[in-house]
Amino acid sequence: MTEKSLKYDVSTHFQFGKNWENYSKSITDELIDSSQQCLEQLVDKKDLEGKTFLDIGCGSGLHSLAALRMGASYVESVDFDPLSVKTTKSTLGKYWDSDNYKVYQGNILTDFNKAERKFDVVYSWGVLHHTGAMWEAIENASNLVGENGFLVIAIYNKTKFCEMWKKIKKKYTESGAVIRYLMLRVYTGLCFMRVLLKGKNPIKHLKEYKSLRGMSWWYDRIDWLGGFPYESASESEIFNFVEKLGFKKIKNQNTTPSFGLLSTGCGEYVFKKL
Repeated sequence: MTEKSLKYDVSTHFQFGKNWENYSKSITDELIDSSQQCLEQLVDKKDLEGKTFLDIGCGSGLHSLAALRMGASYVESVDFDPLSVKTTKSTLGKYWDSDNYKVYQGNILTDFNKAERKFDVVYSWGVLHHTGAMWEAIENASNLVGENGFLVIAIYNKTKFCEMWKKIKKKYTESGAVIRYLMLRVYTGLCFMRVLLKGKNPIKHLKEYKSLRGMSWWYDRIDWLGGFPYESASESEIFNFVEKLGFKKIKNQNTTPSFGLLSTGCGEYVFKKL
């Protein structure tokens, strides 16, 4: 599989849109509130009220909705996958009654490198490391930030198991339904075993998981196992790269890598344009 196919051919990517479409059927007011609370941990409400917001890799549309609820004057939601575009339109159409948003299909690697429009907040949570060219995607996203604006990104923390997981994700993405089913059952079984070994109640764990950005444990497991293309970065790599683009670090959280055998979390970063 060539670098070009990873970057430009959707058939080489995991079907994130299908996963988000399925997830969207379970959206509740509770999940929407959780999503908004987590966005507020990264972006102060005062920095979003009356400002423009670009959601790169909008998925289910939940975080675009959170931005609108926090007072963004205008939101653009873009995704590589047409099913994510469809799902986001459905989510915003159902839960937001104004027309101060736009949803469309686009590729951060090819469709925005000459964009004239700038945004006060450019947000991309857990997306740019799935493009097949993460550093190029981060730079393109940074070019969309307006004067004194913010770049908010979440990137997989690098662990010693990242190369192993890249191969597993590639295998899952390329396989048929039966192999995917078996891989998913084995993986989720191991995840439950880890919860038990830590002395936690699995049912309580699943309920508490909803407070993490309004996400679903089950659909996040699918997203992780199938998340190909896949790249990761250390905290220092992100800092050094983005600061050279003319930004200052404002905030970071969850950037200490886990052991990484079953998964790795996303480090969250907020940068301000100088």
